[in-house]
Amino acid sequence: MQEALAGRGVEAVAVGFSPPEALAPLVAYLGWEGRFLADTDRRLYRGLGLGRAPWWRVWSPGTLGIYARAIRRGYRGQAPTEDTRQLGGDALVRDGVAVIRWSPRSPDDRIDADELARTTEEYR
Repeated sequence: MQEALAGRGVEAVAVGFSPPEALAPLVAYLGWEGRFLADTDRRLYRGLGLGRAPWWRVWSPGTLGIYARAIRRGYRGQAPTEDTRQLGGDALVRDGVAVIRWSPRSPDDRIDADELARTTEEYR
C-alpha cells in the first residue's frame, strides 16, 4: 500500500492497540515501512467511530477461507492477543480531520490500496 500512496504524496500510517514492544514483531512480520502507532487507550479508534463487530462477521466465510489457505501452506497460528471483534478501519485524513472513513464488515473486507490511492486524488 505504501508504494501506491507514496507516488501521490500520501502517507499510510498503521495503528495498533498493543504497546509498542508488542507491535514491533508485527511490524517486522508485515514488512511495514511507514509509521506504526500504538493507540493503547483506543482514542483514535473511538474517534473514528469504529466499533466492535458481531462474532458472525469476524468469523465470516471469507475470514475462515483465509485461515484455511494459510493452514494448507503450513501456518499454525497462535491464540489471539487482541480483541478479535475490533475490525479496525481505514480513513483518509486531511489537516487532522478524517474526511472519509471505511469500516470493514469482516476482517477480509478492507479497501483496496489502489482505490484508496485514487480517492486521495479527490482530496488534494
